Amino acid sequence: MSIFALFLLSIALSFDTFAVSITCGLIERHLRFWPAARIAVYFAAFQALMPVLGYFLGLSFRGYVQGVDHWIAFGLLFVVGGKMIVESLKKGEIECFDIHSRKVIVTLAVATTIDAFAVGITFALLEINLFISSVIIGIVTFTVAMLGMLLGKKIGEYYGKKVGIAGGLILVAIGTKIIIEHLGVRVF
Repeated sequence: MSIFALFLLSIALSFDTFAVSITCGLIERHLRFWPAARIAVYFAAFQALMPVLGYFLGLSFRGYVQGVDHWIAFGLLFVVGGKMIVESLKKGEIECFDIHSRKVIVTLAVATTIDAFAVGITFALLEINLFISSVIIGIVTFTVAMLGMLLGKKIGEYYGKKVGIAGGLILVAIGTKIIIEHLGVRVF
């Protein structure tokens, strides 16, 4: 696989991370560079790690994970997105979820990187350089996550509390898209 093809694959893998990062920026409109970078590192690390796990463990666990991976991702995104919507509808300050919480960020990172696990299985079958692939995937995901948080922060400055509902709907939509695509329907 060429570096260019790997770069395009990395962008495709980071679409869900981009949407979730926008949500993080919507929630924390005063997000500074270093906390945003820490969040982006989590997303990038998990996105880079999943192909490695898929490569080494995926072949032996393929039958077990393949049947439920979409449900795991859907469940995680539905719970977090649903909580965000409910909290946004309450009166007072939005406390959808704490984006500074390691538990929340790890949950979101895992939910958005399950497809990278399957890519790792493909890497093993195609004998692709795992180190170079993971590094490129990690760098692209970090950049995409930072851009997403910046965009979410800017949007949030103009639209206030309503963005909490939109962010929750984005997370639920991503989970729903995963289920629909697993059923064989191409969404986008």
